[in-house]
Amino acid sequence: MELDRRLLLIHCAAHALSVAAGLLVVVPMALNGSAFKGRCALFSSGYWTKEERAEPAGQPGELSHLVVQRWGPLEACQLATFVGIFTTLYGAAQGWRCLFYLHGRHDDTLFSSFLTVLLSVCVLFLSAGASVILSLGFSSWCDTVTDNNTRPYSCAESQSVLLYLDVNTSTFYTDFSLAQASLWFVTALWLLHSILAFLRLFHSHRQHIPRPWLHRDKELLLGHSLSDSGSPTPPLPPATPTVCV
Repeated sequence: MELDRRLLLIHCAAHALSVAAGLLVVVPMALNGSAFKGRCALFSSGYWTKEERAEPAGQPGELSHLVVQRWGPLEACQLATFVGIFTTLYGAAQGWRCLFYLHGRHDDTLFSSFLTVLLSVCVLFLSAGASVILSLGFSSWCDTVTDNNTRPYSCAESQSVLLYLDVNTSTFYTDFSLAQASLWFVTALWLLHSILAFLRLFHSHRQHIPRPWLHRDKELLLGHSLSDSGSPTPPLPPATPTVCV
């Protein structure tokens, strides 16, 4: 199999993985946004407080609950969702193009390949930034929920604890963990896209723009072979007679 077809096949597989990974980012973030009523838990700040309440038996008791002072910026959640949506749509479109090129046995032009490399590198940095923001924001929310690890449960267990907030927190750890892992996988895929796009650009450049010294060497070889075939073979010198005494 030719090198360009092998690169196309690998690129098709990478685009198929991008569609799946992008959906694994979008769906958990959408579910979390719906559970939190459009608010973003990333980089939220709050504190735990205790209030006196009357128990059913008439004995006074304490109620510990979380108070959110400030919800996180919506842009932190929207950036991860945007990267997931763009990765899904781009992977679907480019995957179809790869299959079309495999069927037609041709590849992108040099200009189109260059644009693909440029776009892949730009989205790679965008995806890496979104992954870092999601990871740091998730860690900040876990510190708030667990009161900087002073509560008797972990961040994963806190989604089953009643926090007495006006949002549904029963699946926040599952949603953010899945979105975080998928977004880092999307970043790795964009790195793979950048490498494959550069290899395809380099291979296409070598095919469409051959090096000038190869033409010069080819012409010299052809000219030398023609001159050798056109020149007559020089006659052999006559043999000197030998006299025996």
